[in-house]
Amino acid sequence: MRVVLLRAPGGPEVLEVCEAPVPEPRDNEVLIKAEAFGVGHPDVLIRKGVYTWMPPLPANPGNDLAGRIAGLGRGVSGLAEGQKVLLSARDLARRGGCYAEYVAVPADAVHVLPETADLERAVALANYQVAYALLHETAGPRRPRSVLVVGAAGGVGSALVELAKSAGMTVVATVSGPEKAAFARAMGADHVVNYRERPVPEAALELRGGEGVDLILDHVGGPAFTGYLAALANWGTLVSYNAFTALPDKDLLAEMRMHVDKSPAVRCFSFHSYDHDREGRRRLMGAVIDLLGKGAIRPAIGARFPLSEVHRAHALIEAGTALGKIVMRP
Repeated sequence: MRVVLLRAPGGPEVLEVCEAPVPEPRDNEVLIKAEAFGVGHPDVLIRKGVYTWMPPLPANPGNDLAGRIAGLGRGVSGLAEGQKVLLSARDLARRGGCYAEYVAVPADAVHVLPETADLERAVALANYQVAYALLHETAGPRRPRSVLVVGAAGGVGSALVELAKSAGMTVVATVSGPEKAAFARAMGADHVVNYRERPVPEAALELRGGEGVDLILDHVGGPAFTGYLAALANWGTLVSYNAFTALPDKDLLAEMRMHVDKSPAVRCFSFHSYDHDREGRRRLMGAVIDLLGKGAIRPAIGARFPLSEVHRAHALIEAGTALGKIVMRP
């Protein structure tokens, strides 16, 4: 079988497509024949050697695959050969390991997919798992009726838009250009704001008739972060997630007090909060698998590559031009 290995950190060129024997499932393991691989930013961070949860080298940087069960180890029950399954490295002892035509993993790590599930779309569900948590678990006891999604054309951003619409929320999306605006609307956004053309808080308030939005989800941070407080509705929550940029220039508490009449809340979020919460993590994945099976969500595919062209897939995700999930096939 073919497997992708990384022996030293670097650019896409350090990824090697190698031959390896098909693994044998051990006790309480299943063998999965992969049919689709997701390409995500954690894969890139592993390749660069900078991921906080870095596996030891040589490493396989893949974190998501979907396929069918091809073998059962002793002691496995409740699963059968031929079943469609999804594997996320979030459910493994260490990250990575999914860029391979066959993988043997603990049976309790896999997620069973409905037979109707599209396997290419299924490997986008890691983004939807994060998005579902952001929408439903970060705002506190008041269910948000409206949401502002910063960077709505990205992987998690587009998942947020689609999931918010499936939950009946009004969605205001921010983008950087016309092509991304059209993509955000296609995913279900009610309103789209080009942040290069006008201030987002001002636009959001205008679009919401001065009411503001209940939940703002920002993956950027930096100087613009505290400005979003002005766009919150009463009891609204501003969430920073996956932010790698600089901290806000202004004092956060001072800025919150300027809007104290709205009782604003600010939260930082990382999906790694679920690393030691297996039940919560799998509950979230189960929710988005259910939506996929029902046809309530349809993750967008931005590009497809064979596994042999993993270098091109990594170059594209770093370019940031793909609208939708980058998927590889064996």
